[in-house]
Amino acid sequence: MPIAPEHLKRLEEARQVAELGGGEARIAKRHEKGLLTARERLAALFEPGTFMEFGQLAQHTCNQFGMEKKSMPGDGVVTGVGYVDGRPVAAFSQDFTVGGGALGRIHAKKICDIMEYAGQAGMPVLGINDSGGARIQEGEDSLSGYGQVFFKNVLLSGVVPQVSIIAGPCAGGAAYSPALTDFLIMTRKNAQMFICGPEVIKASTGQTTTMEEIGSADAHAAISGNVHFIANDEQHALQIAKKLLSFLPSNNVGDPPHRPPPNLVLNPDHEMNDILPADPKSPLDVKKVIHRLVDDGDFLEVQEFFAKNIVVGFCRIQGIVTGIVANQPNVKAGTLDIDASDKSARFIRFCNIFNIPIVTLVDVPGFLPGVAQERGGIIRHGAKMLFAYAASTVPKITVIMRKAYGGAYLAMCSADMGADMVFAWPTAEIAVMGAEGAVKILYKREIDAAEDPAKASAEFAADYRDKFASPYRAAAKGMITDIIEPSQTRGIVAMALRNTLSKRETRPPKKHGNIPL
Repeated sequence: MPIAPEHLKRLEEARQVAELGGGEARIAKRHEKGLLTARERLAALFEPGTFMEFGQLAQHTCNQFGMEKKSMPGDGVVTGVGYVDGRPVAAFSQDFTVGGGALGRIHAKKICDIMEYAGQAGMPVLGINDSGGARIQEGEDSLSGYGQVFFKNVLLSGVVPQVSIIAGPCAGGAAYSPALTDFLIMTRKNAQMFICGPEVIKASTGQTTTMEEIGSADAHAAISGNVHFIANDEQHALQIAKKLLSFLPSNNVGDPPHRPPPNLVLNPDHEMNDILPADPKSPLDVKKVIHRLVDDGDFLEVQEFFAKNIVVGFCRIQGIVTGIVANQPNVKAGTLDIDASDKSARFIRFCNIFNIPIVTLVDVPGFLPGVAQERGGIIRHGAKMLFAYAASTVPKITVIMRKAYGGAYLAMCSADMGADMVFAWPTAEIAVMGAEGAVKILYKREIDAAEDPAKASAEFAADYRDKFASPYRAAAKGMITDIIEPSQTRGIVAMALRNTLSKRETRPPKKHGNIPL
């Protein structure tokens, strides 16, 4: 029996209402500001014709404070599944044209439902946050909704990648959902993220501040470290999300999307030899090394503006998806400090969860000395790096380029900390401390008694480097796999990655380790 025309008409009208969200006037207002709607954002994310919406006809159920008279299509959020580069991705996009995108009971249920589906189906979740916060009219139901979303974030953590885009306001408790995800992308325009705004801070503490100082993309990317990527606008944010997803597996039991060519290329890259400064004390720009190491110089840096003394990010090395962790001697001499430890430890743990091999590039003189660091808990924070590397069972390849001193040598994934292969350039120095500091302790009397103390100190330092910090000494003790020329690095690392992809390592059964937080 054919469906009656009135039924088809009713369905079509309901879909039109849902697709218009807050209505044509509010949509036009967003367009005047250069902003996309919730649906336009999803359309830009997914391949055309692949989006399957969940809960399009959902509505709020609140019948008080005048809400019973309000129509809220989709209850202020669009959810569903679509394809990105041929792979399914679950997503939700909050609709600011409908009640300011405020979260109520049904709004939260839709987000939780799509997250639960993503966990069961084993696909990434992308959330586009643009909301005025909790819907006041729904009171405790809104708070309960946030709690349910947070709980789902934690359940999915380590199961599927979770990516958040902050494309509008994200205030108060709403900020904790993206904070629980793996990566945050925030637009420079129109987006703010904070727990307490400037007015609340002023009223509570007397401190005067601005939204730019506490809630902007630049503040979160460079100072708080809450944000991993800054986007110029929504389209750029979606491009970053697609690029990020191109390096990630769909879930924790799948492999990353490796693209290995049939044959390894082992030809030397002689320009890598020229990257090293002639003066060993001159800073080395590790990004130049990374650029030559990765395929086509294509490196997606994570948290580029936070803790710049360490560089982390994703790449492919001869087709193998790889996470890079590298000291940056151009900033703070490449020392490890509190922020660098936190940044790298979280990245290492993410790579381990999602089966992404880690290549560590080492040029580290030690942990950053200072009263602020000690009082700030550098011991606890530095221990996070040690814990993260030791707990990781993915392939780990380490390249010691120059300095590798003290506890920082261990924190940068030495063989003792679980590296599968450790390669050293001939310029590497592996020691408890730098030569200049060591000779002041070991040869103090001889230096003080010398006719020219400065000359004697330099001679002792050179002798110390040759006898006690040489990579050949470490190789003789089995602490490194091989000493290689810089020009060989790309080929050797590519081969090492291929040879360790089949690695399997069993650890003692336990719920989880107790990382020092």
